[in-house]
Amino acid sequence: MIRIRQSGFITSLLALVLGTACLNGQQPNPLFPSPGAGDSPDNPGPLARDLSPALKPAAVAKAMRKVGDWELSHSKEYFSQDWTFAALYRGYIAAAKALPEKRYTDEMTAVGNKFNWTLGERKTEGDDQAVGYMYLELYRQRHDTRMLEPTETQLEHLPPPPDICTETCPPWHTNSTPVWWWADGLFMAPPVWAEFASVTGKKEFLDRMDHDWWVTSDMLYDPNEHLYTRDESYLDKHETNGKKIFWSRGNGWVIAGIALVLDNMPADYPSRPRYIEQFRQMSAKLASLQGADGLWRPGLLNASAYPYPEVSGSAFYVYAIAWGINHGILDRATYLPVVQKGWAGLLSHVYEDGRLGSIQPIGPSPGPLQPQTSYVFGVGAYLMAGSEVLTLSRNKR
Repeated sequence: MIRIRQSGFITSLLALVLGTACLNGQQPNPLFPSPGAGDSPDNPGPLARDLSPALKPAAVAKAMRKVGDWELSHSKEYFSQDWTFAALYRGYIAAAKALPEKRYTDEMTAVGNKFNWTLGERKTEGDDQAVGYMYLELYRQRHDTRMLEPTETQLEHLPPPPDICTETCPPWHTNSTPVWWWADGLFMAPPVWAEFASVTGKKEFLDRMDHDWWVTSDMLYDPNEHLYTRDESYLDKHETNGKKIFWSRGNGWVIAGIALVLDNMPADYPSRPRYIEQFRQMSAKLASLQGADGLWRPGLLNASAYPYPEVSGSAFYVYAIAWGINHGILDRATYLPVVQKGWAGLLSHVYEDGRLGSIQPIGPSPGPLQPQTSYVFGVGAYLMAGSEVLTLSRNKR
């Protein structure tokens, strides 16, 4: 089987995207995938027939390992500090704890050692900070200062935004230039800042994250639709049915980011209720948009325009909603059926060898995809979803 690591079509398409005007004079984060981030073979083989969608621990664990092991064997040689792989690492870290699976922890430790526990080269770029989440999770487990110090040094030496609020302003003050001007950024960087604050006790980093989150939210969150626009350039763009464009994976990045931030936010933090309220609003909206197959299409408000479901965004939704149930934020009776249908839908796109398909290629908006297309960030989302579903299956109350 020939593995197509980076097709000429995708490269050309991304070049066109990158050629568009930048927002607020900023350069867009690169959309080009790092080598080995995804592929779309002509013949992926048959779909798996040995997986059960039942929310039983053994069945969920088997489905997680099948996909996790396949991805590890196919992408390990390409592991990098890129955001695409950083999302995958979060999945392995979650799976390592939930299963548990020491091998996944060891593989993530090897990644950290390979890069000397450093972040990406672009110091102020949220995408290049994303890998730090995995480092901090391992530091929390092992208390090895090698795992912490490079991230600590980099974050502490970042210049503050030029117009960051003074201490006399409320935490949700939004008179500022957005640091994370694209919805994806709310998954990449804020959980790193929140976890860093948690493991070090340096509350000022949580405060800065909180300030910057609500700047982005104020710009991109639609208070009527309870969804995020990908970035400011899409605020006035519409689907063919006339409805606003709300990208499935973009909203997946955000709602998963909220869960990860809340995981590391003190219960008495002043603006925590705002995150919970936004999380509940998004969860209710997304539940109402779930397809009959349990999944969501690339364009959330124009499902009929997209022939295939989109697995990466769907996996983030299953993760977040299951997380919400497990943490008592979402009502179990209301949302358990959403998780059950969603998990079953995800398993229907696992191939016999463990490939996870129907993942939209890298891009900034709803777009075409093929059933066999797989990308590492989608597998990361799937493993995160499986970890919360596994926890849910063990907790019957």
